Amino acid sequence: QIHLEESGGGSVQAGGSLRLACAASGASDSPYCMAWFRQAPGQERKGVASFTHDGKVAYADVVKGRFTISKDNAKNVLYLQMNNLKSEDTGMYSCAADPRCWAGATVAYWGQGTQVNVSS
Repeated sequence: QIHLEESGGGSVQAGGSLRLACAASGASDSPYCMAWFRQAPGQERKGVASFTHDGKVAYADVVKGRFTISKDNAKNVLYLQMNNLKSEDTGMYSCAADPRCWAGATVAYWGQGTQVNVSS
């Protein structure tokens, strides 16, 4: 069982920056991939940035060049550096972990989320 806890959300003006963190704890029988998702008001949750099964990173087109995903394996913390934020980046950002590295129909573990509000 893996527990995920996000932090770092808040309110920022357009053009500003935020860094989200996701602390992972607990035990897993196998390695797992991690990612960030977000859910904007009235919309479904969508992937923002992720580590793939081969260790590479993938970004949604709308955040490429502005967001950077990284992780500190020693501390089991996943980060999302968000620069040049836009109002459309507003939403609930959730951390996810999946031993199948997104190959299944569902994601194994979710955090509670942290809210990001970007004002124009």
